[in-house]
Amino acid sequence: MSAATDRRTEASVIAAWRALGDPRAAPDRRWVARLTGASLERVDATLGEADQLLPFDREIGAAHRAGGRPSYAQIRAPLELYAIVRLARPDHVVEVGVSSGVSSAHFLLGLRRNRHGTLHSIDFPTFAQGDRPGPQESPVAIPRGKTSGWAVPDRLRGGWDLRIGRSEELLPSLVAELPSVGLFLHDDLHTPAHLAFELRTVEPKLARGAVVLADNTVWTGVAFPRWAKHLGVPWYRRRRSDLVGLRAPDGSGVRAR
Repeated sequence: MSAATDRRTEASVIAAWRALGDPRAAPDRRWVARLTGASLERVDATLGEADQLLPFDREIGAAHRAGGRPSYAQIRAPLELYAIVRLARPDHVVEVGVSSGVSSAHFLLGLRRNRHGTLHSIDFPTFAQGDRPGPQESPVAIPRGKTSGWAVPDRLRGGWDLRIGRSEELLPSLVAELPSVGLFLHDDLHTPAHLAFELRTVEPKLARGAVVLADNTVWTGVAFPRWAKHLGVPWYRRRRSDLVGLRAPDGSGVRAR
């Protein structure tokens, strides 16, 4: 990649995360490479597509500001989520925890660019008391009159399988419906027991080389590292954050796509 291309890619990435209103959304390219097995050159080329995400990220940022969350990007790795979808090309993406829909929108953008795959999302929303979350309310509270995924642009919603309810009730049946899970994100109730439940639930359907992510693991203790040890694979932290991930093994016990 030429120096001029590098500069254009960097400018596109910076513009995208600035549009979301959160500097912590600047991507970790090495983390993506470790999770997908792609070269840094491929990761950089994929992140270079950020200029095509910019209109959507500006729309999401505007929706957040209108909803009283001017600097809230929900998950701090939206561009990495997009890149992982583009590089891993999953048939089915499953996420638990939606809130405004930053992660959902970037999953959908990646699937749209791939022209392949489906996003299945589960959310048990917390609602704000007013049009904007108050200072004492949950930072993921949904403004009055809105629903889960309220910041996802309408033109991305086609084919999105969004289910409202508790993960304990909905995730087992959803996983049972699917032939495989190529990408999973835990971002809902952050307790060790709940994370362990979700990981156990998706494990039988993980595709070979599937990517599994968990956010806010500062609250879930050793649940994710313990599961990685059970699978016999390393896990990786996104920079110094508490967002972690692993790549499922390619061997026996994991489903072929």
